[in-house]
Amino acid sequence: MEPKHKLDKVSAAGILIAFGIIYGDIGTSPLYVMQAIILRERITEEIIYGSISCIFWTLTLQTTVKYVILILRADNRGEGGIFALYALVRKHAKWLTVPAVIGGSTLLADGIITPPISVSSAVEGLQLIYPDIQTIPIVISILTLIFVIQAFGTKVVGRAFGPIMVTWFLMLGTLGLFQVLKHPEILKAFNPKYGFDLLTNHPGGFWMLGAVFLCTTGAEALYSDLGHCGRENIRISWIFVKICLLLNYFGQGAWLISELGNLLEGRKPFYEIMPEWWLLPGVVIATLAAIIASQAVITGSFTLISEAIRLNFWPKVRLVYPSDQKGQLYVPSINWLLWLGCTGVVLYFRQSSNMEAAYGLAITLTMIMTTILFSYYLYMKRVNLYIVIAFMLLYLFIEGMFLGANLLKFTHGGWFTILIGVLVAGLMTVWLRAFYIKLRLTEYTKLDKFVPALHELSRDISIPKYATHLVFMTNASRASEIETKVIYSIFQKRPKRADIYWFLHVDTTDDPYTMEYKVMADDDDDDNVIKINFRLGFRVDQRINLFFRKVVEDMVMNKEVDITSRYESLNRQNISGDFRFVVLERFLSFENDLPFFEQMVMKTYFFVKDFTTPEDKWFGLDSSSVKIEKVPLIIRPVENIKLRRVYS
Repeated sequence: MEPKHKLDKVSAAGILIAFGIIYGDIGTSPLYVMQAIILRERITEEIIYGSISCIFWTLTLQTTVKYVILILRADNRGEGGIFALYALVRKHAKWLTVPAVIGGSTLLADGIITPPISVSSAVEGLQLIYPDIQTIPIVISILTLIFVIQAFGTKVVGRAFGPIMVTWFLMLGTLGLFQVLKHPEILKAFNPKYGFDLLTNHPGGFWMLGAVFLCTTGAEALYSDLGHCGRENIRISWIFVKICLLLNYFGQGAWLISELGNLLEGRKPFYEIMPEWWLLPGVVIATLAAIIASQAVITGSFTLISEAIRLNFWPKVRLVYPSDQKGQLYVPSINWLLWLGCTGVVLYFRQSSNMEAAYGLAITLTMIMTTILFSYYLYMKRVNLYIVIAFMLLYLFIEGMFLGANLLKFTHGGWFTILIGVLVAGLMTVWLRAFYIKLRLTEYTKLDKFVPALHELSRDISIPKYATHLVFMTNASRASEIETKVIYSIFQKRPKRADIYWFLHVDTTDDPYTMEYKVMADDDDDDNVIKINFRLGFRVDQRINLFFRKVVEDMVMNKEVDITSRYESLNRQNISGDFRFVVLERFLSFENDLPFFEQMVMKTYFFVKDFTTPEDKWFGLDSSSVKIEKVPLIIRPVENIKLRRVYS
């Protein structure tokens, strides 16, 4: 378990890392929020004061209170994020799977539109200097570069993220402060009355909430990266970040006061508050901040998928660890799917102003699902029921209003992220449902019944030896059980004589970084039947080949097993025996009488599985010593076959 004092420890390095990792998305929102709010409206005091007031109270209630103060308390052994929160509560109610799937899928869908809108908003600042420049090729080139470097890891680049983001926030605060000093009356916007009047009195004012919501879209990242940065480092750094963000928003509002009665006509308030001589450096810094924001979203998607795999929400796709640094993860399939999605978004929407019309709808659903899961977490922790209900109702009301306002975006492009979210949620549902169907119908038998037969087979020299050490991967979590298919493979499919039989099982725990194992050997003096249960956290890479080697080394050191080859010539030279792994891969048998829904689930499952990482590679096994055996998954075999024998 992550010690509380480590999670709550404050350090300069930890704060700098927090700046570089988690504030990219929320930190680049000033690039486009005010432009999205005003859009084609004529600039009035009601809109200026009302929108700035809404932004202030959104950042206060949604980001500061909900995430920074409250939800950061719900750490799972030091880790955060919607799946870490789900892992804390899932054993208490099965229905919590629904908000977890919806929240995870919409969070992944959000990763397709965040990089394009951040990079496009920054790069479009070049049009103020070079009006005829084509920004689309530049945006696609930058996005492509971001996705290409993922395969090499971001350890080196990551060291520069913190200082760049500190520079970015200092720039935001400084530019905003100069404008506020020119029009200090903008400070009246702290009064929530202006926000309330905008939403209730201004024609179409309620729908402006969809644009206001963009100022807090990166709040979920604060919780997702809890394990990388630490709770108190996030809380301390957020004070500085929020001040700089508010100064910039208020500064943009102050500039808009000088434009009363005019239309924006494509102008960006963010760049308008910059001195002309600072435009080029400002665009460069903004682009770097947008790249960091994109990087954070992409790596967050990788982490989300790795957790989903181990919670049985996602197919076993290839995971790559570019370095030994904690959190460094690369998922090739997701990387290039995100690249295709981001490129498609840029080519379809073309301008950041069009992307703003589609942005925010999916992430609103993620936040609502987080509210539901956290409310249950509070209930589980025996927090006063009235407090739990008050929290849930307050934030479901706030986020429900944001969702209602964002629904206007559905026809303007919001359908794109919702479609992606629906497809992802559908795949998660199929994968989880298929897991439970297989679990329910896999047949197990007592291992003890076959131990004498395994001893006898081991000594039967009339059968050619298959391997000195024969290792089976098994789904049987109970120490006393084994799948009937494994027994069938050893004794019937092709008798497999070995000196020692090993059975390995992996349990994925709700704790992120658990790494434990338990050895169960038979009572016979020969000790040639051994079962090992690994308990690995849902964020631990399942390198079974490496872990198994470590277990064997420990057992040899403790003189619990002798792995020396049993061949006489090799034994005399003290050479270790060979190890051979057997992995049973299921396929859907034709002999089925399935209900229509389960039939479609299993067909989809096996269709997708053909494109995913094979079991042996997923477990990190040495392919030169692995035997793959296909076994049918027979579900409800057809009964009452009317087959008649005839006699000639």
